[in-house]
Amino acid sequence: MLEKILGALLPAVITILLGYFAARHHDFEQAEVPTLNKMVMSYALPLSLFVGVVSAGRAELLADLPLVAFLAAAFVGMYVVILLLGVFGLRQSPGLSALRALTAAAPSTAFVGTPVLGYLYGDKGDIPVAVGSIIIVVCLVPVTLILLSLDSQVQQAAKSGPGRAPAAAHGEPEGVDIMGKILSALKQPVVWLPFLGFILVILNFDVPKIFDDSLSLLGHAAAGVALFTAGIILAGYKIILNRQVAFLVVVKNVVQPGLVCAGMLWLGYGNPHLGEAVVTSALPPVTLVVMLAVQYRVAIPETASALLISTVGSLITISAFIWFLL
Repeated sequence: MLEKILGALLPAVITILLGYFAARHHDFEQAEVPTLNKMVMSYALPLSLFVGVVSAGRAELLADLPLVAFLAAAFVGMYVVILLLGVFGLRQSPGLSALRALTAAAPSTAFVGTPVLGYLYGDKGDIPVAVGSIIIVVCLVPVTLILLSLDSQVQQAAKSGPGRAPAAAHGEPEGVDIMGKILSALKQPVVWLPFLGFILVILNFDVPKIFDDSLSLLGHAAAGVALFTAGIILAGYKIILNRQVAFLVVVKNVVQPGLVCAGMLWLGYGNPHLGEAVVTSALPPVTLVVMLAVQYRVAIPETASALLISTVGSLITISAFIWFLL
């Protein structure tokens, strides 16, 4: 059991460290990060998510509605709580709060979940992987992109016209095109391509396997390049462990799966749904958070540090949850 968990999680840790040492050895520079980031965000990751979403059949999803409901409640509920805490409790910007909420709420289902859940539950493990990917890319990623985009435009408008009066209608600086930013976020491939896959699943449209295989070649590079890029980013900053990073790691690795476990036990659910939901929610954060941090220049060292520490820590926390459940 432990060997399989190590086999699923250690490649992520090692890939981050390889990127770190490659940058420290001056094989890669920080100036190259935007290019790698663009390749992942515009091509590799959207294709990977699309293939992951369309691999879930409608019949399988409908047969596991309790699992779908609990994962949706876990991901969306935790995202909303952290977002509201950041905006209204800590008075942080919506974009930064959304990025932190995504880090705390969205597990790496597609990259880390496949080997772990596949080992524990066989073919049944494909369902939480597909469900988790659908919830993240259809619900959480668009909201995060919109809030990050709006923050970016507010800051640009404030810099370009410090003497402007706030717009009377909405209290925002003049020139902030809210609807334009929303449409721009929804047009990004990482949003619309997985959403297209979700529509095809709902319509029960069978995508030919040869088409899936053709898209998967580049899609398989998404996780490795994203983690390698995270290592390059960390080489340009100090790995930090402050209260914010520790909070995000504890919420992602312990609090979220703990609440899922307690809620399902209280409602009388057992395995396999209990184990699938808890292990899925215990996975480390989705690698996309680092890509977004780089793209919008928001909390880059914090996000990369949280990803690394959570991934290493999940070796212990996932093992503990599996031991408790089995």
